[in-house]
Amino acid sequence: MLASAVYFGAFGEIYSLFPATAGDTFGAEYATTNNGMLYTAKGTAALLVPLGSVLATNYGWQAVFLAAMACNIIAALLAVFVIKPMRRAHIERSNEKVANGANASPLAAQNVNA
Repeated sequence: MLASAVYFGAFGEIYSLFPATAGDTFGAEYATTNNGMLYTAKGTAALLVPLGSVLATNYGWQAVFLAAMACNIIAALLAVFVIKPMRRAHIERSNEKVANGANASPLAAQNVNA
């Protein structure tokens, strides 16, 4: 069980958690764009593989793992201090729009008036 959780945590989030979170946060209107950005980010990260190879050749695998750990720490800090407040503000703005009726579709208004 622990191994499957670790495997899912390392490889599954890009295919399940990220699109679901982006869809829940920003809605279905831009789901394709958001998923495209996520896959582009994954492809960009793949470009770091040659850098890892150079690090492993010159400094050993410990340097590769330390560089990966530094990238993970930077990503976690950015998520907490940059992305989380931006997401919270976006959700609050969306909730205000819904409360004011700005997000109501014309079809929904027709059903209410009928």
